[in-house]
Amino acid sequence: MLYKEFSDFYEVARKRHIIFFYVGYFSQHVVAAISETIKARLDTAGAAGPTRRRIFSSFVEMSQNIMHYSSDTLTPGDATENQMRRGSFCIGMKDDSFFLLCANPVDSANAENIRNRLEPLHSMSMEEIKLAYKKALRDETPTDSKGAGLGFLTMARDASEPLEFEFVQDEHNPDTTVFCIKAII
Repeated sequence: MLYKEFSDFYEVARKRHIIFFYVGYFSQHVVAAISETIKARLDTAGAAGPTRRRIFSSFVEMSQNIMHYSSDTLTPGDATENQMRRGSFCIGMKDDSFFLLCANPVDSANAENIRNRLEPLHSMSMEEIKLAYKKALRDETPTDSKGAGLGFLTMARDASEPLEFEFVQDEHNPDTTVFCIKAII
């Protein structure tokens, strides 16, 4: 029975062309280990240098979002170092592109703020995204940001299509919303 369960999961991942999948708690150590694995997997998948850079850049941003904003944490919520927060991440291939998919729980009160930062990116051209990125580098860090406020802009700049995202209410916890984001590179 154990092998059958593993085999079923492996077959679904193979059919969907998943080259990497992780679900669990993210920390700097976990991200470093995942980074090495992703680099090796992208080499074997034949990803070109610029593509590998964009995938890796988006992976780092997605991981940082999990470590800063996931509401499921093993560390105190106000801790600024050694964060350990839950989320999931995968990389797969579809046709000639790679996709990165990330999900993590967030406080429902924060979902609208995240949505408000992402929605404008859908109507922006690549040139407008690059200009917004340069402007964000010069501006003060947003008060609600635990980083430099560049994460979504970085992902949008690296993606070949507009970022896809959705929020799903956690059926077990009314104060939690699951935030999912997808980048095609």
